[in-house]
Amino acid sequence: MFKRTTLFILIAAAAVFAQSPSKILKKAESALGGTKALQSRSSLIMRGRITRLDDKAGGQFQMETSRPNLYHLRYDIAGDEVEYGYNGRSAWRRTTSGGLETLSGKESLVLQAVASFRNSLWLNAKADRTKVSPAGHATVGKRNTTNVLFTTPKGISIKVYFDDMTGMPVREDIGSDWWECNDERAVSGVKVWFQCLVDIEGKGYEINIDEAKSNEPIAQTVFDFPKPTGQPLPDLTKLLADLQANQERIEEILDTYSYTRKVISREVGKDGRLNETESETHQMSFYKGYRIERTIEKNGQPLSASEQADEDKSVAKRADEIEKRLAKAEKNGTNEDEANQRRVSIAELLRASRLTNPRRERFRGRDVIVFDFEPNPNFDLKNAKSMLKFFGKTAGVIWVDEKDKQMVRVEAFLADDFSIGGGVLVKLKKGATFSAEQERVNDEIWLPSLMEINMTARVLLFKGLAVNQVIRSYDYRKFQTEVKDARVNEIPKP
Repeated sequence: MFKRTTLFILIAAAAVFAQSPSKILKKAESALGGTKALQSRSSLIMRGRITRLDDKAGGQFQMETSRPNLYHLRYDIAGDEVEYGYNGRSAWRRTTSGGLETLSGKESLVLQAVASFRNSLWLNAKADRTKVSPAGHATVGKRNTTNVLFTTPKGISIKVYFDDMTGMPVREDIGSDWWECNDERAVSGVKVWFQCLVDIEGKGYEINIDEAKSNEPIAQTVFDFPKPTGQPLPDLTKLLADLQANQERIEEILDTYSYTRKVISREVGKDGRLNETESETHQMSFYKGYRIERTIEKNGQPLSASEQADEDKSVAKRADEIEKRLAKAEKNGTNEDEANQRRVSIAELLRASRLTNPRRERFRGRDVIVFDFEPNPNFDLKNAKSMLKFFGKTAGVIWVDEKDKQMVRVEAFLADDFSIGGGVLVKLKKGATFSAEQERVNDEIWLPSLMEINMTARVLLFKGLAVNQVIRSYDYRKFQTEVKDARVNEIPKP
């Protein structure tokens, strides 16, 4: 009898262990109310009470979500209010002690992942290129769980614990926070938790929901950046005009700088980790407003002498082409076409966008103007140049140094598919994201420091190509250059 019981337990344990993530998720969808019911839920409003565990201080709790990825969370503890939001373009946080700020970097990515998960769970994982991986077993309270790890292409992980008996998700680890929930009740056909123990930024809370509503319209203003008060904001049209007027001065300064750029390609492995696959390092400089790229390393190894010689010849050839193009343009009295890779200012690109939610903030110790942007439906994209056509289909948030008249950071995503050559040459899929950040150098100019690109493209009608890159720029040097000879001579310090 003992042997049979032991064998039965081992078989049952093996069956649980062998469950694939897809089977676990299907069981969870059924337990929550069914896949169709989950897909049809357009919004969720939850209101209740929150209690801080260490001192039992309490206050109000409120959370709203709206498809596809809008998210708002607010709670107050003894008058200390905390609020988070993602409006589909920018992520923000407001606290009584720290004030109001636009989130950037990993904080922004985590909140974007939370917004997507709270709205659609894992239903859009394939379309979003989110990696789904088994994540072992655990015990949550008295419940045995089988766990699944969701890793976004940007490396943000959400670990979900599923009850082996019921299939219900009972815990979520997102970033440094975790939510352990129970007391599930049906709201418009979908089960919703009504009690949670949570850890937010290292502090423990208990949340009890009093009211939950689904599929009710929620105003966009709930998710938008709160309207700031105080110092008046500049006119955005004038600000962009100032940025454009400042472009010539910026390009003159750029011609005196060089820096190193490392392009790192990444992919999410089977274990859900974001791994580096290859890299390439370039020496970057500018020549009469054009960017010059000189490869010096591949996968951390310097080029061979012959490879470097060929690369230097290519750089010299590029400089000659620039000279000829400029001479031809001057002779004909025409402007160069954008296809020649001359730098295009952010002010030019934003002509295709509608600008909203301006606010004043601090960034890297500087006063900046921050605003959201989205496609302008009244802009004539059909007859626009290719860069404007691309930017005219993006949405996001941008930081501008008001005094220096330069863009210092941008986070954006492709709001619609973008094609070149009618989609025959290249087609970028909706949802592609990119961010770029600059660093202030020598108290005179902002230069590139970090860029992240994440997109899926189809090239020449072939199978989709996934691009996941982080680009780091550093080692800024001011110099006098003879680009044609690939020599860089630093200016002697006084």
